[in-house]
Amino acid sequence: MCCALAALLGVLVHTSVTHQTVGQARERALTRLTDATRAFEDGDLLGPGAAVDPPDLPRSLRRLALDGERGTMVGDRSPRPTMWAAGPADDDRVIAVAVDYSQGVRTIAGLDRAILGSSALAIGATLLVGAFAVTRVTRRLHATARVARRISAGDLDARVNDPRTKDPRRAPDEVAAVASALDSMASSLQGKLESERRFTADVAHELRTPLTGLHAAAELLPPGRPTELVRDRVAALRTLTEDLLEISRLESGGERPDLDEHRIGPLAERVARAAGAQPVIVRDLCVETDRRRLERVLGNLVANAVTHGRGPVTVTVDGPEITVRDRGDGFPDYLVQHGPQRFRTDGGSKGHGLGLTIALGQATALGARLTFTNAPPPEGGAVATLTLPGG
Repeated sequence: MCCALAALLGVLVHTSVTHQTVGQARERALTRLTDATRAFEDGDLLGPGAAVDPPDLPRSLRRLALDGERGTMVGDRSPRPTMWAAGPADDDRVIAVAVDYSQGVRTIAGLDRAILGSSALAIGATLLVGAFAVTRVTRRLHATARVARRISAGDLDARVNDPRTKDPRRAPDEVAAVASALDSMASSLQGKLESERRFTADVAHELRTPLTGLHAAAELLPPGRPTELVRDRVAALRTLTEDLLEISRLESGGERPDLDEHRIGPLAERVARAAGAQPVIVRDLCVETDRRRLERVLGNLVANAVTHGRGPVTVTVDGPEITVRDRGDGFPDYLVQHGPQRFRTDGGSKGHGLGLTIALGQATALGARLTFTNAPPPEGGAVATLTLPGG
């Protein structure tokens, strides 16, 4: 916009000054032509610059004069520019006057140089000031975007902390308003999630005591089918309670892995065979990891594949990468796109419970990466890939 405005003003000034300079030169030339025509009619000397049928008169101007009209024209009369004025002298001759136009050309050229120089200076200064101002705004916007991405990735402690939102003496701008809104949203979201986590942990803790009593009471019931059903439901409730407690601990961020050197192949093979899956060792590797947490992750993945997929279920170890695959219908779209969610069901079908959520949390505690995809047809099936660090 600065360049366009400077160009527009330059064109307007150039046009105005050029029109004025040419008009003044034309008036002088026509005045001298009038004097020369009068002198020619009186038989006097024509004066300097006036002549009858000058050889270097432009042809178009000569034709105009022979037609009985008066006119002017700028021509390149060596060695300097000339303003010509011509009119009829008699039937077949014309009278013309040549006025030096060098000063006008120099004036216009000097004006053009001044316009170009001032425009370049103004554009340069404007661009510097604009770049400085825009850089400050974009730098703050980039910082806000980085914080938003961190919050989206799960870092709820991230804040923009824009200085304009902290100092009441500084007027807040649009960027500060966005930063303040983002910080408020993150704080509110963090508070709600923390409240939900505490509620889940409190409920799970409160359930442990009555469930312990139920378990003890179920053991005292006489043998029979009803007793087996009661014991089975009590065991399911105890497992669910322990899973909720485990999720609460994982979400609190206080879990620390107990690292040691372990070979992945035998560990994965033991977990696979215990759950009825088929182990495939492509390349074994020794890594530093928490054996208990790794077994928990693999156990949950294999249990989910056996329960919700179709056989054969394979556990493939290829260096630091462990893949659990079944031949069922695959993971739901929401799970592939957003990861496992607690008790989420898709289209009224049976959900995936807490197993995959715990597996993802334990994998994060190990510093590993757990991804969920679906194998392409015709075989298809759900594919969970665990990539351990340090491989």
